[in-house]
Amino acid sequence: MSNSLILACLWAILANVLALFPSKRNHWPQAYVLFALGVPLVGYVTYENGPWIGLVVLAAGISVLRWPLVYLGRWLKRMTIGDVAK
Repeated sequence: MSNSLILACLWAILANVLALFPSKRNHWPQAYVLFALGVPLVGYVTYENGPWIGLVVLAAGISVLRWPLVYLGRWLKRMTIGDVAK
């Protein structure tokens, strides 16, 4: 197993451990840290192992951080299209 895949597995373990602890701010600071670590890590995995393994690691990261990405998508939609509900 390559170094990048070991780091990706450690990232996934860290994400799950952080999710175990209660948070008054709904885990947003932890999500920011995981984003900051995960984005370059996906690039590193893709560089060392190829695009297919990189896509698998990206999908795993998205499944862990799905709600922050949902909220980001809603915010981007609101910023580009505008609030249709008004």
